[in-house]
Amino acid sequence: MRSFVDFSSWTGLLSTLGGLMLVTLLMVGMRLVFMQTLQRRRERENRQINERLKTLIAAYKTLGGSFTGTLSVDPAHLRELRAQQAQDAPEPFSEEAGERRRRIRDAVEAALSDVILLGTEEQVRLAVQAATDMVEGRSTHTAALVDSLRRFIREALDLAPIPAELAVPDQGPTRVNGSSGKGGGKGGGGGGGGMGAGMGMGMAAGHHGTSGDIGG
Repeated sequence: MRSFVDFSSWTGLLSTLGGLMLVTLLMVGMRLVFMQTLQRRRERENRQINERLKTLIAAYKTLGGSFTGTLSVDPAHLRELRAQQAQDAPEPFSEEAGERRRRIRDAVEAALSDVILLGTEEQVRLAVQAATDMVEGRSTHTAALVDSLRRFIREALDLAPIPAELAVPDQGPTRVNGSSGKGGGKGGGGGGGGMGAGMGMGMAAGHHGTSGDIGG
């Protein structure tokens, strides 16, 4: 230390101050590099959390948007519905009802795919079971998966759990308006707009919950 610090002359003093400044600059530079690296990592994690929450919230809205009516998904395709209707009753097949079922089925399939990709282990297991039921032609219920998504999303957004004394009714897929021809095209656009709005709300919710989720 004595050899490094020299106050015996102006030259020694300047050399000592220059060395101290160099060491200080190196330490500050290393600290800045470390902070920038940590900040980039946090920003990347925040973006991933936001995207995950946005996708799962959209899936929740699709899988659990109804409390009344038919709360299950009919996996039958239009050709199967036409054949079944022709065998069971002489009345003509309702294209509007078939289109509505098809759109609900397609939306649920897309939501299940998102949950399998980004959900927790419990959610993936429930989504795989629901997808298997659809593949095998069984009526599919999504209430258990919706309940798991609701609990996860509320926890990720740092929201208090729903009180145990409140019994939330079973939820089913969001109902859509099915129509054919030009009207069907307009109806499909309206459904897409609704889904886009739901995903936008999910993104906003993800931003609110980022700090809480990172902290957890």
